[in-house]
Amino acid sequence: QVQLVESGGGLVQAGGSLRLSCAASGRIFRINAMGWYRQAPGKQRELVAAITSGGSTNYADSVRGRFTISRDNAKNTVYLQMNSLKPEDTAVYYCNADILTPNLSRKDYWGQGTQVTVSS
Repeated sequence: QVQLVESGGGLVQAGGSLRLSCAASGRIFRINAMGWYRQAPGKQRELVAAITSGGSTNYADSVRGRFTISRDNAKNTVYLQMNSLKPEDTAVYYCNADILTPNLSRKDYWGQGTQVTVSS
């Protein structure tokens, strides 16, 4: 079994910062891309940022320049540093990882989600 466990969400004032973490554990052979998605009430889930195993990154236009995604391959962990937060960043943030297990089964895994609330 593979699990993704997120941490770091919370309530912050506009202009503040938060750092999200997501650790993958279990029977893992290799982790390919990892990413963060978010879903606000009444809206579809959207990609926030993604990072390949080699460190290449991709950001949504709405967060580019404010958010930074990074990963520690030795710890199977991905981070999202969020600066200059805005009320429109309020959402449940989900971690995602493309994981290959030892039996060569490849699948997308999701974390349970962590709430980020930005007050104005």
